[in-house]
Amino acid sequence: MTSRVMLISPAITEALREARFDDGCSLDATGLRLAQTAAGSLPAAERALCSPTVRCRETAAALGLHAEDAMALAALDAGRWRGSTLADVSAKEPESLARWLTDPDAAPHGGESVRAVCDRAGAWLDSLAGEPGRAIAVAEPELVRAAVVRALGAPESAFWRTDVPPLTAVELSGRAERWNVRLGRALG
Repeated sequence: MTSRVMLISPAITEALREARFDDGCSLDATGLRLAQTAAGSLPAAERALCSPTVRCRETAAALGLHAEDAMALAALDAGRWRGSTLADVSAKEPESLARWLTDPDAAPHGGESVRAVCDRAGAWLDSLAGEPGRAIAVAEPELVRAAVVRALGAPESAFWRTDVPPLTAVELSGRAERWNVRLGRALG
């Protein structure tokens, strides 16, 4: 039996525009409008899930999904960097940021490492294997990256080489722990 999962990244927010570690901000007016416009473009699904973050919940609602929170899709825990811009962290903690970007086991911010988020995404995918029908999940960009890394069996270093634009879909299909990936379908 083939399982199908469509992962949708949240619409644009002020935090995304500013390259800021998520701090719980809402969609901006453009993001909300684009998500509402894309609402009719989704395929039918047996279940809808979303990250428990504000921007994912708002994106799911704007898309017309009645999604249940899935803690496995929670944002990467950025620890003390939460709310900071990448430029600020780079200026204040350049060595820590460099280590986090190059060592998948590093978590100098006191939060979650890249390996940990990839493992979490992989475990979530494994839990879906063998379930019939399609699941649609609105998930943080880093969770989409991590799911792609695990689905392809790629090393964690591929995490930073995977771009996930706002309001795009990645489709996974698979069975018996073997996933195929269809990347970057724009919604709307």
